[in-house]
Amino acid sequence: MSTTEIRHFHAFVGLGGGAKGFNKANPRVGNTVAKFRCIGGVDVDQAAIRDFQRLTGARGTVLDMFDRDQYRDFHGAEPPAGWSEATTADIHRAAGNERPHVVFLSAPCKGFSGLLSEGKSKTLKYLALNRLTLRGVWLMLEAWKHDPVEIYLFENVPRIATRGRHLLDQIADLFRAYGYAWAETTHDCGEIGNLAQSRKRFLGVARHTEKVPTFLYEPEKRPLRAVGDVLGRMVLPGDLRAGPMHRVPSLQWKTWVRLAFVEAGSDWRSLNKLTVENGHLRDYLIVPDYRRGYLGVNPWDASMGTVAGESLPSNGAFSIADPRFSQSAKWTDGQAYGVRRWSDTSGTIGGQQNPGQGAYAVADIRHAGPAKHSNEFKIVPWGGAANAVTSAHGSGQALADPRPGWDGRHGHLHVADWEHASRTVTAGGKGVQGGYLSVADPRSGMQRGKGDNYLTAGHYGVARWNEAAGAVSAAACHDNGRWSVADPRGGTPEGGECSGNVPATPAPADKLVCRIQALDGTWHRPFTTLELAALQSLIEPEEHLELDGLSDQAWRERIGNAVPSDAAEAIAGVIGTTLLLAWSGETFMLSSQPIWVRDVAVALTVRGAQ
Repeated sequence: MSTTEIRHFHAFVGLGGGAKGFNKANPRVGNTVAKFRCIGGVDVDQAAIRDFQRLTGARGTVLDMFDRDQYRDFHGAEPPAGWSEATTADIHRAAGNERPHVVFLSAPCKGFSGLLSEGKSKTLKYLALNRLTLRGVWLMLEAWKHDPVEIYLFENVPRIATRGRHLLDQIADLFRAYGYAWAETTHDCGEIGNLAQSRKRFLGVARHTEKVPTFLYEPEKRPLRAVGDVLGRMVLPGDLRAGPMHRVPSLQWKTWVRLAFVEAGSDWRSLNKLTVENGHLRDYLIVPDYRRGYLGVNPWDASMGTVAGESLPSNGAFSIADPRFSQSAKWTDGQAYGVRRWSDTSGTIGGQQNPGQGAYAVADIRHAGPAKHSNEFKIVPWGGAANAVTSAHGSGQALADPRPGWDGRHGHLHVADWEHASRTVTAGGKGVQGGYLSVADPRSGMQRGKGDNYLTAGHYGVARWNEAAGAVSAAACHDNGRWSVADPRGGTPEGGECSGNVPATPAPADKLVCRIQALDGTWHRPFTTLELAALQSLIEPEEHLELDGLSDQAWRERIGNAVPSDAAEAIAGVIGTTLLLAWSGETFMLSSQPIWVRDVAVALTVRGAQ
């Protein structure tokens, strides 16, 4: 076996998830295997560069690639003294004066993101950030124009294909001017990286047609994994052995309650099913679990825990749901306030026959009484006859009148159907409370559906343990997306149900780490920062991770901006195969996978200028 080195360089590198994935790739063609080596990366974020160096072992360079106009538009001020525009010489130094075979650009994508409003995306700040993508490509092409890089990869959010169409067209023209074939595609990082998250991304691929005449094929797609496949290999959140990145965030008590009542696989809309009266849940009671299994009841077909010296209902799960129990008509067990049917026999007559002591009441079908009582609160159907009209003022009859009201005193707070006619328009209506002055308008945009940003963001969403997560974002938090999970494992590693100096029943705004057993029997809790890193495949679930700084928010932003390492490894695998074929003189390879870059002007088996 012979080994061929493939050098890769990264612009807008972030913490280096893509670079780490490239380093792991080992494609093979015949007796030749490729070994990837990172020769450097550049980014404006100093903390990200320190993370990059830790994850990849390569040297990173802090470099601002704005030109002066872009800097001024983005920051709203002139650059500080000593600032200068990045040049090709800066790129050469960042690469250790070596030429890469592959350059990976993952430019800032905030200006193209669907999470940014259309109006805000057109401000000077974000337009400058968008233009940086074009300048970054130009700097890379210029840096090695005399000995062109074989393959460029340009990664971004899918919306760049629409919101950034004018820039993509310029980038494509730029690549073609330097001798590259350009193609655009979208892919799911979860499918090509076998991840436990679905992360759809845009990928532009440029292949130098003279140096790489072979086609570049897409990586193989595989099913998404369940989050439990990844998180189940990690220690429980809060375990000190995993470090500060694996801590459970301290949330307000009301937030924990919300998460507990969100159905797994759903989001905030689950809370609409609850009935709240005066700020309290009407149908549920939440009490502290002072003792494990307090007042617990064991299923008939399940085993129980250890029998303790004092096995009482109040100190453990020492009760049972016995299916053999049958109520008897001869005894008062469960028959309190029982009501017999008129056609049934009575049970045994005991020494005491009060209604509260057994089934000592009857459903008497003989309800006719004096005329003065037969009309009490009676409502006569529109199609039926009235009873006798009497002189009793307190026992009059009412009528179910199907006709609409005719003046503004009727129909208070009424909402008319869009498909039906309106009631009479009156002069006395003084707002929605004064008549038929509201309508159920289907055009309002409030009919939530697929594609709606707020709906699909999944606020307070809870992912099922056996399903994949959504794309890990830079601002992932329990209240802005599906960033919680229904964890079926046991409680917190310390064994406590709540931590923090709070009363037994916390106030809504009290902040604490808490475990509430949800209706599905699991613990609905936010993903920890370390778990997000594992879902991004930045680490193996059993590994420890340390990132620069002490801020969870900063860690999550860099993790969310990262290219998943396993997806990058899959991409590097097909790139390495393509390069090995090109360097060995092969110009064609059979594959069932789709082709990413095709130079339609060149026949299948014809090389370069031939």
